[in-house]
Amino acid sequence: MGTPQTPYDAVLHAARDVAKLDSALDAEMLGAALLGSVYAVAETGREAAVREFVAGFLAATSRRRTAAATTIRSVFATLVPDAAGADRVRPGAAAPVWSGQLGRVHLTGCWSYGDVYGDQTSYLATFAYDDASGGPEHALVALVDHNIGITKDVFVGGPAARVIDQVRQMCEGDDLTWFREEQPARMHTEVGRHLAVTDDLSELPGEGSLATDRALVGARLALLPAGRAGSAGPAEPLTSAERTELVRRFLAAPEAARFGLDTIDGGELASLHFCISLLLDHAASFTDPDPMRWSPTVAGLFLLDWVHRRAVLDMDDAALLPRVLRAWAAYASRKRGLSEQAAAQTDEAIEEMVPEFARLYTTGERRSPATAAVAQLMADGVDPDDPAALDAWIEANRHRLADDGA
Repeated sequence: MGTPQTPYDAVLHAARDVAKLDSALDAEMLGAALLGSVYAVAETGREAAVREFVAGFLAATSRRRTAAATTIRSVFATLVPDAAGADRVRPGAAAPVWSGQLGRVHLTGCWSYGDVYGDQTSYLATFAYDDASGGPEHALVALVDHNIGITKDVFVGGPAARVIDQVRQMCEGDDLTWFREEQPARMHTEVGRHLAVTDDLSELPGEGSLATDRALVGARLALLPAGRAGSAGPAEPLTSAERTELVRRFLAAPEAARFGLDTIDGGELASLHFCISLLLDHAASFTDPDPMRWSPTVAGLFLLDWVHRRAVLDMDDAALLPRVLRAWAAYASRKRGLSEQAAAQTDEAIEEMVPEFARLYTTGERRSPATAAVAQLMADGVDPDDPAALDAWIEANRHRLADDGA
């Protein structure tokens, strides 16, 4: 075959041996891998890009009659059934014996597992073909990262029993992980809504099989029952009244007393409430906001990154914030029923972060331009609530602000 003239020719060439594969599963995995290159290079709307490519491919190859062409057309139509023209694809005369089993699978089990802190949840589902000629039972694993708010990776492979056994053994050997049976509808909802965010990323996570397995994962997820409207989805941020009540309960809790927060008064009281408000604001910034979800990872995101970009701290605030965070994380761990080991790991991690937090506070190197400007304004003694003073300061510092990008 000569040099491919179009992307469709290139795909046909890459799929030239598809009809010689041993099973429908092998063919579906090959088809997903080929579509993965389209998914990976799309700058946004990746799922739509794959759908449009399949529609174009089906239209451009409608007159191809080779076994490879008719088979890969059937594979693509199975993986992306909502592409234009997919419903009109028919198997060719020389179709392999397993072609009738493309996409004809049923769910055989569903589980989930993850870390006790709630940083990540993995969903695992197993599928079998209606007829054994389609291929072996296989597993779909999807990793949802709650800190980033995306489905970070997906994987389809087998044997299914081995995948389940490996996951079960991994979780049994780690006190900070859990494993349980899962409702298929919840897997459908949670993986699907986080995968929709992934599809619109300008840059995909750098490792794993996300691109190569994405189309097959989508086809398998579509077979799972959908959840009831409103039965799942991102939590709503706390209302003002709920925040006030949560802060009241925290300050009356033994964790606040253990870290000496119950005796704070006078000028420090404003810093205490400001620090607590920062913790709640950070929690509200996640796709799934939960003020009680604190882990070593979440504490690091807050203490070493978010707070420097989003808040202006004075010396009292900076001195108090790590202590408030330790008390809040301990309180949240108890309320969520985490083990002493899990709570201790978070507390130890925060303690270890304090020197770096102090360094970043001193250097200001992670401040955003806007935060840096406000910090300078306050350092210059300008009252942000005085419009005249504020206008005069902005005029005097106009050139520097422009250079900093504020």
